[in-house]
Amino acid sequence: MHTNVTPFDLHAWKEGNRHDYRAGWKGVSPEFGEITLTCPLPRTTPESIVSEVRGGRLPVTSYESRGTHAEGLILPTLNRSTLRVGDRMVYVERNRLGATLGQRALTMRYAGDHYRLAALDKHGYVLSREADDEDPGVTITARESGRGKNRRLSVQVAGRAEGGDLALALIFAGVDRSALTHLGAVKAGISRVTHFWTESPY
Repeated sequence: MHTNVTPFDLHAWKEGNRHDYRAGWKGVSPEFGEITLTCPLPRTTPESIVSEVRGGRLPVTSYESRGTHAEGLILPTLNRSTLRVGDRMVYVERNRLGATLGQRALTMRYAGDHYRLAALDKHGYVLSREADDEDPGVTITARESGRGKNRRLSVQVAGRAEGGDLALALIFAGVDRSALTHLGAVKAGISRVTHFWTESPY
C-alpha cells in the first residue's frame, strides 16, 4: 500500500568484534516502523560481502557483491552485484562510460516498476520511481551527515511510497556508490584512458 512518509533519521551503530563485526544504520519511520540497515553482514565466505535492510513493514532487502575482488571490500560495490527485495530480483543497469551524474545513474526494474538512482554528491543520493497510469511516482532522498557516533542518515520522501520503494532506497546507504559521483566519473575516465594507452602498443 502506498502511503505518505514522514521525514525520519537513521543513526549510525556498530557492535561486535573482528570475527562478528556489525555496523550500519538504525532508526524508526513513523509509517514503516523500526528499520535496521546492516552494512556489511558478518561474512560467511571471503568472496562475498552483503548489506541488508530489514524491520518494520519493509521487505527484507539485500545487496551482495561476489567474486575474488570482494575479499578486500568494506562495502558491496556496483560491480558483480546482486540486489533482491523480498523474494524478487532487481534488474540493475548503469552506463559506465557516462561523464555526468545523470549519465552515470543506475536504472532498475523491480515488480514491474522502473527506478533511477542518482548521486547528489558523495554524501547523498536520490531514488526515483517513474510515474505510470496508476501512480504519479515517488522520489526518496537520503543524505549522510555528522561524524563518529553522531553520524545520521536523513530520509525524505516526495510522493506516496510503499515498503519496497523505501527498502530499495535505503539499501544503497550500505553500498559503495562512489562510481556514481563526479569524482567516480573522472577516475573511470582516467582508468579507461590508461587502459587504452597500455594496451595500444601491443
